[in-house]
Amino acid sequence: SEITGPVPSLAGAALVWLVAGLLTLFGAVVAAELASTFPESGGVYVYLREAFSPLVGFLWGWAMFWTMHTGIIAAIAMVFARYLAYFLPLDPSGMKVAAVVAILFLSWVNYLGVRQGSNLQAAFTVAKVVAILLMIGVGFALGTPAEGTPSQAAAALEALGSTAAANRAGLLGGASLQDFLVALVAGLFAFGGWHMVTYNAEETVDARKTIPRALTLGVLVVTACYIALNAVYFYVLPMEAVIGSDRVAADAADAVMGHGGAFMSALVVFSTFGAISGIVLAGPRVYFAMARDGLIFPWMGMVHPTRGTPHRAIWLQGLWASVLVLTGTYRALFTRVVYTEWIFFGLMAVGLFILRRNPTLRRDYSVWAYPAVPALFALSAFGIVVNQVITDPGESMMGLGFVLLGVPVYYAWARKGYIKERTP
Repeated sequence: SEITGPVPSLAGAALVWLVAGLLTLFGAVVAAELASTFPESGGVYVYLREAFSPLVGFLWGWAMFWTMHTGIIAAIAMVFARYLAYFLPLDPSGMKVAAVVAILFLSWVNYLGVRQGSNLQAAFTVAKVVAILLMIGVGFALGTPAEGTPSQAAAALEALGSTAAANRAGLLGGASLQDFLVALVAGLFAFGGWHMVTYNAEETVDARKTIPRALTLGVLVVTACYIALNAVYFYVLPMEAVIGSDRVAADAADAVMGHGGAFMSALVVFSTFGAISGIVLAGPRVYFAMARDGLIFPWMGMVHPTRGTPHRAIWLQGLWASVLVLTGTYRALFTRVVYTEWIFFGLMAVGLFILRRNPTLRRDYSVWAYPAVPALFALSAFGIVVNQVITDPGESMMGLGFVLLGVPVYYAWARKGYIKERTP
């Protein structure tokens, strides 16, 4: 509904998902080259530090803790709670409590040990991909076209074949370019998290080759799943139902199987629960890398003597994500996350151009269609940010304020002499 609300047409929604997937793929291949150059824990933090300065790397970690990474945890926890409410009588306050309980429970699981957290993540991933494939197959095999779907599809095809029709908003269903970009923010949030693959490079076997392969194949698989699932939704539900739905997956399953909403809601609960676990597991690796560089308190990067986990960072991350759940709305959380992240993603792509000038750096993977892909990715990233500031200046200023607050913090930290000099 966050996509079809601003762009109420079949072709427009499909275009949002395709563009979001393509931009994500561009970002993934940029990160892939950088990961093959710097196979260190910390991922984007390391790339920004090396391309620009420790200050820019610090600002990524700063924003990551206050809004980006914890915001993603909070927003997905709210999706988890929204679908859990299919089974339990949860009002809006109850959903927030359920989201906080999920965050704290999974923080505890990841505190217990890396093996526990990674095994849980692997099991959830396999199970939910199988369930998604089942939903796609059952949806097309047993579902019947929703009333109005054929005419919508015909209008979309006509719009695609005619520039004039597209200009009359047949393609975007009356939406403007600004509406399309607002919807794109929601799409990009759905694809979010691809960069987290780079966080654990030091723990990855043959990281220079494995991480680029994982990034590229992972984004392609996710894009295929999203497009196929949305095709099912639009096949069995009329556009008005998709726009007005808070649980579109459950509504689509109900349309196919009569009472399939329970199955699909359980799948989303299962899927989001596993996603939160993986994100909780990934974040502390960045804080560990920052603590190693002296950019945050050393105790935040401390590893538990028996469990082998960065326990303090895990609990601080979980507590702040819980605060975001209790004080923010779902829309505010994901818009704040996307446009703040994409400032840094744009800088990461610019940093690739800077680092390419250093002939001494080894890389085992190169961005295809260089320099067009990173340049297009950077321009798109900054365009998304500018549009978000124009569309929602109040929320944008709040997010940017969090980021810029890190500048005096960094210099105060530097004056105390905590930042460690790095040797080439």
